[in-house]
Amino acid sequence: MRKLLIAGAAVLAVAGCAGGATTEPSATTTTTTTVPVTTTPAGPTVTDAQAQKLCSDIDAQLQNWRVQGPTLGRAGLNILVQTWAAESGTINLSVFQDRALVDRVTTDSCADVRTQAVQELAIPDLASGLVGI
Repeated sequence: MRKLLIAGAAVLAVAGCAGGATTEPSATTTTTTTVPVTTTPAGPTVTDAQAQKLCSDIDAQLQNWRVQGPTLGRAGLNILVQTWAAESGTINLSVFQDRALVDRVTTDSCADVRTQAVQELAIPDLASGLVGI
C-alpha cells in the first residue's frame, strides 16, 4: 500500500511540474458566406424608328465607304454609331456597354445593309469596327 501512495505522490508531483498547460478541445468554426444574386435589368429597347434611322444612316454611307476604303470607312462607322446613339438618348449607354447591340439591331432591321457594311469595311461584324465605344 505504501508503494501505491508513493507512486500516487510521484504522479501528482510530475503533474504539478507540467507547467499548467491544459488541453482544451479544438473548436470548429464554420463560416457561411451569402453572395447576393443580382440581375442586370434589360437595357432600353431600340424602337423601330431608331433601328430604321441607324439602317438608313449606314445605307447612306455605303458608297462613301467604298470610295474611302475600310480604314477611313471604319472611322466613319464609329462617328455614325456614336451620333446615332447620342441622338437616340436612352440607348446611348447601352451601345457603350454592348457594342454588339448595333449588330443585333441591323441584323433584325436591315440585314442586307449590315452585310454590305461589313463587306465594305472588311470586318467580321459591326461591333468589331467600333473602337472607343
